[in-house]
Amino acid sequence: MVTREVILEFGLSFPDTYQEAPFHDPNWQLIRVLPSKKAFLWTYERDGYINLNVKVDPDKAYFWRSVYKSVIPGYHQNKRHWNTIILDGTIPDEDIKTMIEESYDLVTNSPTKRIYEAVKKIPYGHVATYGQVAELAGDKNMARAVGNALHKNPDPENIPCFRVVNSKGELAGAFAFGGERVQAEILEAEGVEVIDGKVDLQKYQMK
Repeated sequence: MVTREVILEFGLSFPDTYQEAPFHDPNWQLIRVLPSKKAFLWTYERDGYINLNVKVDPDKAYFWRSVYKSVIPGYHQNKRHWNTIILDGTIPDEDIKTMIEESYDLVTNSPTKRIYEAVKKIPYGHVATYGQVAELAGDKNMARAVGNALHKNPDPENIPCFRVVNSKGELAGAFAFGGERVQAEILEAEGVEVIDGKVDLQKYQMK
């Protein structure tokens, strides 16, 4: 992966990405994500080599710099949050891909996305509380945000929001799933007993 074309093709392989040359200079080609328009991959030629700027977790920034001399603090960007990768042939393709993937994950890691990923972890035949999902998503204080995100669930087939109940084990209101007892019926089909609109958390809560 030492050519710009290969790098840009890899960057565009991620969901909801597009290419842009924002400085009216063809030397600078960026890959951004929708809808935020944030860039996770900058490409440009400098000193005879193609360079990449990638976003990085500050705790890992120095790790990559210590492993490869061709990974340096981000050129013209925040040195704690960005690294520059010099494509001089000394870095294995897999590690270049890993650094680009990590950059994409950091740019797209919204609270809503984390909530959906947390809900996907609730096992079949179990439930989790809003607070439990919030904690799994990285912030135990955003239980209300969990409710808002699940109300806008974009992929009900793969994000099982019907497995989320309140701290007393009570189900959501009828409007949330399209009708009276719909959530209860889906849970019961998975073997979860629902009595008077309530689930026994001691028995069915995800551990």
